[in-house]
Amino acid sequence: MLKNRWTLLPVWGILLFIIFYFLSASAYPGGSDADTAAKGFSWQHNYWCELLANEAQNGQPNSARPIAITAMIILAISLIIFWYTIPTLFTNKKIISKIITYTGIGSMLVTPFLLTNSHDLVINIAGILGCIAIIGLLANLFRLRLYFLFYLGIFCLMLCGLNNYVYYSNNLMTYLPVIQKISFLIFLLWFILLCVMGYKK
Repeated sequence: MLKNRWTLLPVWGILLFIIFYFLSASAYPGGSDADTAAKGFSWQHNYWCELLANEAQNGQPNSARPIAITAMIILAISLIIFWYTIPTLFTNKKIISKIITYTGIGSMLVTPFLLTNSHDLVINIAGILGCIAIIGLLANLFRLRLYFLFYLGIFCLMLCGLNNYVYYSNNLMTYLPVIQKISFLIFLLWFILLCVMGYKK
């Protein structure tokens, strides 16, 4: 029973993260790359990382930052629990389970460094570790014939690739804030579904 509760704990953490995301967005003073004089948070033009900055794009102190940091901590802890509990439910090979767990947890442990000036490096390290964990999990989902979760995970990786392509190529940059939010939503949905499936197992 205790293990079952741990399996569902990330779901509540993800839902709490979403609530804090909206709260931090509502507290954001304003400004974006598209319009530095804009008021408030624009779901079309602002990025998640802008909520974590010391200063808003319009030059004002960023009152959203403490809430956004709280949201990031909640999500990181939730996904650490996720990567600790989920692999053991989908694979019977300890070495594979450990690789998935260590790389998944590692990707979360580096995220607090987003608060430093090493944004791109942190994103790249977290992305590589996260992709290793996801690929390992996908292999086991396919083996277990959990095809819906498998293909949804493939779609998540494709979204990850799209985000990186747009960011580093500067093509379609005006759409990147929206792509980022859609990617967030799909990834979090996938994690929730995996937790629910793990709970049922």
